[in-house]
Amino acid sequence: MVTLIDLEIAHLERVMGASMAGDLAGPILPGAYWRERLHELLDGQHLTNAQLRSLDVLLLQLDELEAQASNSAPQRTTVSTS
Repeated sequence: MVTLIDLEIAHLERVMGASMAGDLAGPILPGAYWRERLHELLDGQHLTNAQLRSLDVLLLQLDELEAQASNSAPQRTTVSTS
């Protein structure tokens, strides 16, 4: 039986990566948004082991996506004009 939590997890699996990849302006939704969504699901009661594992995998993927985003962010340098 598919539950609402299963549907939420499936939705997050489909859209989180694409949203974090975003476009030239950056992510469509920031990592903090996705982390909050995942933690809201984790705070729910009566999660199955499979649901917990899926949420754990998504949190690990989010960590990777955030690390990639911070590594690919343009580095700002200041130029001294003195």
